[in-house]
Amino acid sequence: MKARMRSFFDEENRMAKISKIGDPLEVLNSIINWEMFRGILKKHIVRKESNKGGRPPFDMVMMFKILVLERLYNLSDDQAEFQINDRRSFMRFIGLESYETVPDAKTIWKFRDDLSKTDAIEECFHLFNEMLAEEGLITHSGTIIDATFVDAPRQRNTREENKKIKSGEVPEDWEKPENAAKLAQKDTDARWAKKNGETHFGYKDHVKCDADSKLITGYGASAASLHDSQVCSELLDDDDKVCYADSAYSSAEIAENLPENCQNEICEKGYRGNPLTEEQKKDNNRKSKIRCRIEHIFGFMTNSMKGITLRCIGFKRAWTQIGLLNLVYNICRYKILKQACA
Repeated sequence: MKARMRSFFDEENRMAKISKIGDPLEVLNSIINWEMFRGILKKHIVRKESNKGGRPPFDMVMMFKILVLERLYNLSDDQAEFQINDRRSFMRFIGLESYETVPDAKTIWKFRDDLSKTDAIEECFHLFNEMLAEEGLITHSGTIIDATFVDAPRQRNTREENKKIKSGEVPEDWEKPENAAKLAQKDTDARWAKKNGETHFGYKDHVKCDADSKLITGYGASAASLHDSQVCSELLDDDDKVCYADSAYSSAEIAENLPENCQNEICEKGYRGNPLTEEQKKDNNRKSKIRCRIEHIFGFMTNSMKGITLRCIGFKRAWTQIGLLNLVYNICRYKILKQACA
């Protein structure tokens, strides 16, 4: 059988077919103005001018979109490099033609690491939220607070080493010059925690969201061992009119530190010898019907975004990754809300 000659329009026809089947990344490109982030990226990522020639640096917005891809599909830098080279839809999303060079894994790592030394991702998150508020998607009629574990690569340390790390020290043996490479691979900021029979190592993503839209309106990060309630007061502000949370946040200290005009709708907690009354249980049930909406956020991150995990070491890098996780969730949620209104 005679082989078919390649047509000039083959690539275009294939991309048209992908669009017809349904490309979620193409939808994102159609509703998100990615250029809105350029000013922030340009402010924080300083590139040295060179008169020696050579290949120009990759576009900042394109590199930012690669980080978005990594969070959308929970990809490592090596996986991202391979997938962009392999998938037409990924190349179209970041704006590369098939003949153009794809950033390698080290370039992607370097760009993200440079961002972790700045507040760029946090500023991008707030900039995007300003746009969401302008479109009326954030109502502030109710605010829900909760936290979830963000698992980091597990460390294989001795009990003595873990004891010193927990007390804020670095084991002396790790600081020896010959162990510099080992120390670089040790996360002394992450912590172990156990909940509901599951053991976690890493950090926590403390989130507040809009009860109506399920958009994340603020976030914080901590080691996994810190109790959820410890970041509550830092998240709330004068825009929050009603606060919903589970009974882990039920304390006199939190109630006293709520913003002046913020209504307390935190679930009450029963104690030994002082169980909840039937009226309190009924009231908790009413509050939980709204409070549970924040669980949908963590469910989306776990399932649609392929997991709430990190591939980095140290709190600064974790903070950047957690911020990116929340920003990408909001981008996805924005797409869902826009499609619902269409």
